[in-house]
Amino acid sequence: MPTINIGLTEEQRQGVINLLNQDLADAYVLLVKTKKYHWDVVGPQFRTLHQLWEEHYEKLTVNIDALAERVRALGGYPVGTMEGFLNIATLKEHAGQVPTATDMVARLVEDHEQIVRNLREHVDQSGENFHDQGTADFLTGLMEEHEEIAWMLRSFIEGQALEPDNKQPAAETKTPVGV
Repeated sequence: MPTINIGLTEEQRQGVINLLNQDLADAYVLLVKTKKYHWDVVGPQFRTLHQLWEEHYEKLTVNIDALAERVRALGGYPVGTMEGFLNIATLKEHAGQVPTATDMVARLVEDHEQIVRNLREHVDQSGENFHDQGTADFLTGLMEEHEEIAWMLRSFIEGQALEPDNKQPAAETKTPVGV
C-alpha cells in the first residue's frame, strides 16, 4: 500500500483511528439497543416510539458506515465484530431485560448523552492532540445529531409517564428559569 501523505503522521492517524473505533463501537451498541427497544416496546406509546426508533436506527446505520469509512480513509481498519465493539464501547448492554417504554426512553437518553460527552472529548483530542481538523469537524456533526436525539427523547418523557400497570406516577411541576 502506498504511504498515506495527508499531512498527519502515522501516530496522529492512529490516535484518531482509535478514537473513531471507540465511537463506532458505541454507535453499534446503541444501534442494537435501539433496534431491540423498537421490537419490544409496548403500551400507549407503542406506535410513536416504534416509528421514532426506526428513524433513529436508520440514522445510526448511516453514521456507523460513515465512521467506518473515515477509519478506512485514514488508513485504518474499523472494528467489525460484536466482541470488538463490546470490548471498547463505553455503553453497556442490558441483556435479558425488557424495561417499560419510559425506561427504554430514559436509557436511550443516557446513552446518547454519553456519546455526546465522548464525542465532545474526541473532537478536542482530534483537533488539539492529533491536528486532524477534518475528523474534529466530522465528529462535531455526529455530536450535534446525538444532542438533538437526546433532546427529543428527553422531551418525550417529560411530564407524566404511563406505566404498563396503568398506575400514573405523581405529577412533577417544573417552573421555567427566571419565573
